[in-house]
Amino acid sequence: MRVLASELSKHTGGIVVMAGWLHRRRQHKTMTFAILRDRSGLTQVLTRDPAVREQIANLPEETVIEVTGTVTADVQAPGGLEITEPTIRTLSDAAVPSPVEVYKPNVVAGLQVILDNAAAALRHPKLRAPFEITAASVDGFRSTLNRLQFTEIFTPKIVGSATESGANVFTIDYFGRPAFLIRSVTLFPRDLQRLEP
Repeated sequence: MRVLASELSKHTGGIVVMAGWLHRRRQHKTMTFAILRDRSGLTQVLTRDPAVREQIANLPEETVIEVTGTVTADVQAPGGLEITEPTIRTLSDAAVPSPVEVYKPNVVAGLQVILDNAAAALRHPKLRAPFEITAASVDGFRSTLNRLQFTEIFTPKIVGSATESGANVFTIDYFGRPAFLIRSVTLFPRDLQRLEP
């Protein structure tokens, strides 16, 4: 049964299948720890099998893997649970090392590196947090308004200048002046003032 990291406590003692990114690995003399990251959190994977240890040693961080193993309670493991006796299957080609080290507690990359590698950089918890807060906030407003029987509508938005560089925009006549339909949902107050008849 495929599960998420957040669901492990329901399967203690059972065999589960998990998939995600190889977040980090720590190799010791007789055992290897691999940290698997999925969309819900982190899970520690422990192996003493030489073949699996070698397999993990050859996988760079951020490689997408599938782990099948037993959910074992261990007070020293993060969250009190870990996967033991795992088999690991690689779901993607070995990842190119990311310029943003997602496993570190703080982001050590500069802004240009983060922007140029956003798909990987936004996996870092500190960079992802603002988006999660925004999503939770929007969800809170939406669920409250739905409960109060409001109807959500999506209206066209117009601005006084073509703000989407390099993109085709739809020009309209707004009371004798040119205006433009925007494709994003953001409308700034200054745009409203600029377009007043």
